[in-house]
Amino acid sequence: MAGLLGLNRTTVSAAYSLLESEGLIQGHVGRGSFVISDGGSRAESIDWERLLDGPSRLPAAHAPGPEGTISFASSSPSAELFPLDAVRAACREVLESPSAASILQLGSPGGYAPLREYLLREQLKAIQKELGEYDDTQSEVEELRKKLEESGMPAEAKKECERELKRLAKMTPASAEYMVARTYLEWMTALPWTKSSGAEDIDIRRAEEILNEDHYDLEKVKQRILDYLAVKKLQPGMKGPILCFLGPPGVGKTSLGQSIARALGRKFVRISLGGMHDEAEIRGHRRTYIGALPGQIVQGIRRAETNDPVFMLDEVDKLGRDFRGDPSAALMEVLDPEQNTAFRDHYLDTPFDLSKVLFIATANWMDPIPEPLRDRMEIIELPGYSEEEKLHIARKYLIPKQTKEHGLRDEQIEFTEEGLRTLIHSYTREAGVRNLEREIATIARKQARRLAEGKSEKLTVTPEAVRELLGIPRFRTEKEVEERVKRPGVAVGLVWTPAGGDVVFIEASRMRGGKQFTMTGHLGEVMQESMRAALSWVRANGEAFGIDPDFFATQDVHIHVPSGAIPKDGPSAGVAMATALVSLLSKKPVRPRVAMTGEISLSGVVLPVGGIKEKVLGAKRAGIKEVILPADNELNVQEDLPPHLLEGLQLYYVRTIDQALEIAFGAGDAAPKAAGVAPEKKDEKKDEKQPAAAQAPRASLH
Repeated sequence: MAGLLGLNRTTVSAAYSLLESEGLIQGHVGRGSFVISDGGSRAESIDWERLLDGPSRLPAAHAPGPEGTISFASSSPSAELFPLDAVRAACREVLESPSAASILQLGSPGGYAPLREYLLREQLKAIQKELGEYDDTQSEVEELRKKLEESGMPAEAKKECERELKRLAKMTPASAEYMVARTYLEWMTALPWTKSSGAEDIDIRRAEEILNEDHYDLEKVKQRILDYLAVKKLQPGMKGPILCFLGPPGVGKTSLGQSIARALGRKFVRISLGGMHDEAEIRGHRRTYIGALPGQIVQGIRRAETNDPVFMLDEVDKLGRDFRGDPSAALMEVLDPEQNTAFRDHYLDTPFDLSKVLFIATANWMDPIPEPLRDRMEIIELPGYSEEEKLHIARKYLIPKQTKEHGLRDEQIEFTEEGLRTLIHSYTREAGVRNLEREIATIARKQARRLAEGKSEKLTVTPEAVRELLGIPRFRTEKEVEERVKRPGVAVGLVWTPAGGDVVFIEASRMRGGKQFTMTGHLGEVMQESMRAALSWVRANGEAFGIDPDFFATQDVHIHVPSGAIPKDGPSAGVAMATALVSLLSKKPVRPRVAMTGEISLSGVVLPVGGIKEKVLGAKRAGIKEVILPADNELNVQEDLPPHLLEGLQLYYVRTIDQALEIAFGAGDAAPKAAGVAPEKKDEKKDEKQPAAAQAPRASLH
């Protein structure tokens, strides 16, 4: 229209708006069409039929009454058919009227305030378009306003966003505050305030199939997840639990979280807390800081795009602290179901509901985790795998995975059971299966190279092939353990480490001197006190072992625990230390393939310790056949260790050190005897039970 009339677009738009407000134009009918009032006097001289789109519009044009519909057949109608001069004059007449002038004058009062604001905004928009600023500013504001309406955020958050949006609309894009406000609004509108995963139809059987498909064993963890799903099905509004998977590296803690997310039909988010020192990594930075962003929790929620993901906090035991704050303290609000309904990130500065999130933390050991944070989590222990379990995991998961990744087919490589067992106990002695997977990958690479060089024969991985491909064994064999305990003064203890259970040798030696007792091996205070208690018990019962009463006045005793570079602490080596001292002073060696654990008191009572399950599995990996345990740990063993893990092991439960010595040296006259505490008569039926694992105070080798 502006082109036809030779007028500025803003002028025509303003005229049209004014005509519409005064009722002269009722509104649009279609593209290029409008309805005018009092068309009789102005339309008589125009050939309307030739301007119509088609015959269907003709009745509207000739409808009785003062109104008519004008529809242009082309964007440039003929000047001889359309009286441009008359229309041009009419538009100028309207714009030059006193009412229009008063509306467009900024300082003019009157009742046209909404129309005046509209006209001014349209003029401003036209000017901004001419300057090239409209797309960069107004369009962003309009887009953010639309996202804000669709976000579904709470009233408090929406009020804050609207305030920022008004500030943003008044800023120039060149301002630094403009970018700060825009980034904040983008974060707020991108968060899933009300968007859930939608997986409300929970199929518990399907979830169980997924968990069993992805992980072998780990029954306690699977049952806990299925219990949660059952409650969630009955009570959809329940808050998510806070779980903590505790176990050595490589047992599947992180991958188990992914399987749980798949079983629940939710998104999976993982952040690593290892080495995190700044509290702002959890809570975010305030917007006053340059480059401020929300914390890792809010960032993870945004990546998930739902408000109920499975959120894994990996390596929670490796959080640090310094002058910038304590991240573990910030996690207390996140992991507290009573508080995380209104988690306030410093950057957002408004509450965000985390109660629907299923948080899963992982840790290798519990000691570094602060007690208040530990109290907020449900601890689920994942023990190390036995040799049989590793064998099954390798066949079902690791070998197919590495074969596929290295471009091999099943007929090109085959692992025998003997070859896998050699890999497990001679090259990868560990609680998990991470190193086992690496060694399988090494063998697969060597076979891939053979095939690339034109050697097409199939590789059968036998024990001999393992030694040829991987070199000499990296860990001691069963015969090596037997050789170490052949001489008097050596006993085998069991220890717990963050990497799983293991065996440790306690060595005692004597020399001419005078009442000196030396302890070496990077020992902690608790372990040194346990050694002194064992020595005092042996000295108090020396006559029963046939020891010269003047022995300790003329001889020095030295106890050493090898692997001196590794710090060691805990009370659980008391029984092994007493056994090593008795073996040294009585000059009788301990029976081979016997290991023991337990704290000792001055009265000769064997007290319960922790980490029994890991210790028993560590003993089995080292080729130990008989294990001496505190009697009070028997119930823990029965609960935590299934019978198939104990095949090939004989477990003994003792209440006194005398009972332990009888087993360690063999029954009968060959065993040294003491008069301290009378041995408790053992129930043979009770002793036939073979279970394992405890959760009492921990005896550790860190």
